[in-house]
Amino acid sequence: MEPISVVDMHTGGEPVRIVTGGYPPLPTGPILAKRAHARDKLDHLRKFLMFEPRGHFDMYGALLVEPDLPSADLAVLFMHNEGYSTMCGHAVIALGRYAVDNGLVPPVEPVTRVNIECPCGLVAADVEVRDGKAGAVSFESVPSFLFASDLTLDIAPYGIVRFDIAYGGAFYAIADCARFELSFGASPVRAFVDAATALTAAAKLAVPLAHPDSDDLAFLYGTILTDGGSGADGVPTRNVCVFANAQVDRSPTGSGVTARVAAAHARGEVAIGESRLFESIAGSRFEGAVERTTAVGGRDAVTVRIRGQAHYCGRSEFTLEPGDELGRGFLLR
Repeated sequence: MEPISVVDMHTGGEPVRIVTGGYPPLPTGPILAKRAHARDKLDHLRKFLMFEPRGHFDMYGALLVEPDLPSADLAVLFMHNEGYSTMCGHAVIALGRYAVDNGLVPPVEPVTRVNIECPCGLVAADVEVRDGKAGAVSFESVPSFLFASDLTLDIAPYGIVRFDIAYGGAFYAIADCARFELSFGASPVRAFVDAATALTAAAKLAVPLAHPDSDDLAFLYGTILTDGGSGADGVPTRNVCVFANAQVDRSPTGSGVTARVAAAHARGEVAIGESRLFESIAGSRFEGAVERTTAVGGRDAVTVRIRGQAHYCGRSEFTLEPGDELGRGFLLR
């Protein structure tokens, strides 16, 4: 097996392992076809990079691939402990800075635009540049919308739970953590994971999803539990996103914040250009605001601007010795 080189970053505490070399070439064509190829033919490499001993249960990765859209500066496949997501805001923030720092796009002060082709569509990242150095990054989301509101399910052992489902590049169930008798700062992370996982499992069975662009986008990615706040007036609203196979996002979650802002706008709770502040379970923050109104498949939608900061952690080259079966990747939970 060829060595695989990576650059590790984090955005608000959430890891982003960017593959920089050693991956087999993927076929040309639409990015969803590339995603399917990686899932069906190269999934052993996802496990090699995401799982132990090189990664961990909550590791997250980004594989740079050849763009299909003419306007894209780069294209990316996202990977995690379960498979391949369609959108990842924290990774987009990291990739925006990475693209400027590594010459994938020429730096322009004070802001450099980086067009990133994601499985959910083209995402424009704006990288703040000062004295030639990249800093904070914001991006405008794909069209996002409230899919269903005020749904209720009887979920053991919690009872009747009310929740929304919204799309922010991926579909999320969104619920106030108080409906599970949880509170931030008092309840353990494990309790949030159990509650969110229960809601995701129940909603997957009860609520059929549809996206007008592609059936590949029509799946429930996870659940976001909130503190019930709005994030207005500079007072952050806390949330935790539990996605894929009970993976916990350390950041506020870019696509999750997008879904929350889209849902709030649909309810008339946030106007265009109005900023909201979101805080993760680790204490990191993203800003989110409605950028503009639009439509997708005849459904009212908005694009949302998310702003955050990414940092570098290190660079590595990963290898596999002959006969090392555990080195192919494993998880203990």
